[in-house]
Amino acid sequence: MKKVKYLFALCVAMTGLGAEEWYTETLHSDWRQTFSVREILQEETTEYQHLVIFENELLGKVLVLDGVIQATEKDEFVYHEMMSHVPLLAHGNAKRVLVIGGGDGGILREVLRHQTVEKAVLVEIDPGVVAFSKKYLPHISQGSFDDPRVEVCIQDASLYVKETGRKFDVIICDSTDPVGPGAVLFTPEFYGDCRAILDDKGIFVNQNGVPFMQPEELSSTYKSRKEHFSEVSFYLGVIPTYVGGFMAFGWATNDVDALQVSTEELEKRLQNVKGDLKYYTPAMHKASFVLPKFIEQSYR
Repeated sequence: MKKVKYLFALCVAMTGLGAEEWYTETLHSDWRQTFSVREILQEETTEYQHLVIFENELLGKVLVLDGVIQATEKDEFVYHEMMSHVPLLAHGNAKRVLVIGGGDGGILREVLRHQTVEKAVLVEIDPGVVAFSKKYLPHISQGSFDDPRVEVCIQDASLYVKETGRKFDVIICDSTDPVGPGAVLFTPEFYGDCRAILDDKGIFVNQNGVPFMQPEELSSTYKSRKEHFSEVSFYLGVIPTYVGGFMAFGWATNDVDALQVSTEELEKRLQNVKGDLKYYTPAMHKASFVLPKFIEQSYR
């Protein structure tokens, strides 16, 4: 990929209040969303990707990788709570959790709320994301990198899951979209390697794009995971800055009972999660697996 493609896409708009700077996301070829920029906090091209952190009046600090919005301080809680609490509470006794990607620390923050968790390993390919997030986005990680249960590995996750001898109860793949360094994390081989390091009741989840905008992503990942897991599905959340409606999360396990946990049992398990949540509830957990027909038709 040409480096110039990811230079910070600022434009100047003349308004009644004077000149303003705007950032335009470049994820979709036929749809653009644009954010006003109060201040550019960091812009750098690392070994793996182009990184920008800027501040927006409404959304707070915004993290962008290769032209794609990754997280904002305003709505990150939806994504991080649903990626974390759905698999951990469905499992019920997750002690060892692997987080792939997630260099902003948001998934770690939520995982560490669970008193059952004894070890959380974060594997991030780009050290720049971790460093910049610690410096500019401490509100997201909330000190999670300093928790003694956390181990951070700067490594290609596709190699980590292939070579590690460890076993995990839950794997949360908080990757970028399936382009650039994130593409390998959507392959049948990667899903097979993840299955090999999960325990018998282990659960794998990942971010799976916005179905309205990226329906082919659901179809391809569903088929790829079906090669290795007996129970494969998706669940949904609504994150305002992930434009296009519902955000899909991939779900895969060989535990046929994981999706049958009752709302009442989820309520009991939630008592072992520290702090107040802003989006996740046991009722939302159950409802998130009810898919609109157009989403079901996109992958079956």
